[in-house]
Amino acid sequence: MYNLLKNFSRLPMPMLQTLARGAGSILFTTHSSARRTTELNINAAYPELDNQQKIQLVKASLKSQCMTYVESIKVWGSSPEFALSQIKQVYNAEIFLEALKNPNGTLGVVPHFGTWEIMNAWVNQHTSPVILYKPSRNKDLDRFMLKSREQLKATLVPTDDTGVRALFKHLKQGGFSAILPDHIPKDSGGIYSDFYGQKAFSSTLLSKLAAKTQCSVVGLTCIRRPDYSGFDLHFTELSKEINSKDLQLSVDTLNKEMERMINIAPEQYLWAYKRFRKLEGGKNLYKPKS
Repeated sequence: MYNLLKNFSRLPMPMLQTLARGAGSILFTTHSSARRTTELNINAAYPELDNQQKIQLVKASLKSQCMTYVESIKVWGSSPEFALSQIKQVYNAEIFLEALKNPNGTLGVVPHFGTWEIMNAWVNQHTSPVILYKPSRNKDLDRFMLKSREQLKATLVPTDDTGVRALFKHLKQGGFSAILPDHIPKDSGGIYSDFYGQKAFSSTLLSKLAAKTQCSVVGLTCIRRPDYSGFDLHFTELSKEINSKDLQLSVDTLNKEMERMINIAPEQYLWAYKRFRKLEGGKNLYKPKS
C-alpha cells in the first residue's frame, strides 16, 4: 500500500481533485453511510436552512471531504515546497507571528476543517512545533505520513500522558503546538459543551493547557479556493476566555470560536465524522429513538 500511496500522490492535484469530486458524487447518489452522517450533522447544525439548501450543503460537503483526503495524500507524498506553492494568500499572518512572541508559548486551534495538512509547511517556516500524534492502524499509511513529517521541523509525541507533558514543557519554553480539539475524547478528557446546538462531549486538553500556561491561542485554517486554484490560510484571533481557569467557560468559548471559524466555508468541515455520538443524557444523534 505504501507504494500505491506514493504513486497516487504523483498525480497532478487537479486530477486528484476531479477524481475526489466524482467520489463525493457517488457517496451522495448511493445514499452511503457518509451521506447519512453528513445529513444528520448538517440538519442538527444548521436548522435554519431550508431543505434545498441542506441538500446542496451535503453534496458540497461530501465532495470537499473526499478532496481533503486526496489533497492530504498529495501533500504527504510531495516536498514542503509543493505545499507552499499551493498557498495563494495568507490572511492575518500578523496575529500568528505576534502570538509566537509570547514567552508562555502558543497553541493553534485547528478544527477538522479545510485541508489542514497544506499549512504545515508554512507554519514550520516560522516555528518548530511539538505535535501530538496518534499512529494510524494501517502501518503503510503511518509510514507514508511519518516520512512527510520528517521533512518538517515538527517533533511528534504520543497522545498519552508522556506526550502531554512534553507539549506542556514546550509551551513553557515559549514553543508552539497545534491541537485538533473537535473530536470525541476519552471519558477522563472531556466535558459536555454546546457545539452547533448540541450538548456534545468535548475535549478539555487545550483548555487545560491554555489555563495552566496562559499561552496565546490562535485559530488556524487552510481553506480551498472555490475555483480549486489553491488554498488560503486564515489566522483568527480568539477570545481570551479560552485561557480562563473556569473549565466550562473555556470549553464553551472554544467550541463557539470553532463554529465561527468553520462558518466561513461550512462545506469544508468534516461532517461525515460522528461528532454528536456522545451527547448529554446518554443521547446519540446517530441512533434512532426507541
